[in-house]
Amino acid sequence: MHQSIIAATEQFIAQKFAEEGSGHDWAHIRRVWLMARRLAIAHPEADPAVTELAALLHDIADWKFHGGDYEAGPRAARAWLQDQQAPEDLIMRVETVIREVSFKGLGVSTPVSSIEAALVQDADRLDAIGAIGIARAFAYGGHKGRALHNPDIAPVAHENFASYQKNTAPTLNHFYEKLLHLKDRLNTDAGRAVAQERHAFMETYVARFLAEWDGLA
Repeated sequence: MHQSIIAATEQFIAQKFAEEGSGHDWAHIRRVWLMARRLAIAHPEADPAVTELAALLHDIADWKFHGGDYEAGPRAARAWLQDQQAPEDLIMRVETVIREVSFKGLGVSTPVSSIEAALVQDADRLDAIGAIGIARAFAYGGHKGRALHNPDIAPVAHENFASYQKNTAPTLNHFYEKLLHLKDRLNTDAGRAVAQERHAFMETYVARFLAEWDGLA
């Protein structure tokens, strides 16, 4: 039964996010899903159904596109899974993972309460760094009408979720406010191993960006 729900969810999400242009599209969700499965190889104790469904549904109603409503995602995931006649225990566990996945500000701790949440959170954060992560950052910045960079606007270490939600800074600030810190905020050894090369690439990119910005390269 769980496999049929996973298959239906894959099809549903692929259709729903096929034309999304902010970097939170089906391709992103698919990568998170595949990465969560890859990381789970080292954690056979993880429930595959919870891991896969949470990965597929983690952006079903992202707070960034729903007026800052952090419960929009869990609600939408619950509604979908209820329509699929999923067991209540499975629905509750997927809801919990979705609540725990998001980054909420550099000064905000985002602990996870299960191995499934650890896997999905790591997979989502890995897709925010490296070459794809860079592309997604600028895609989202363009979607929101943000400047690429403004040297006069300093990065902010947001100390609470409300501050992070209100952030409208240029895209390059996002690297200092989040992306360059993600490798140190992963949960699993497998995730940290993947992050090393992606993080190094991102550091090189930011250095080159700043050099070109100042006409030095």
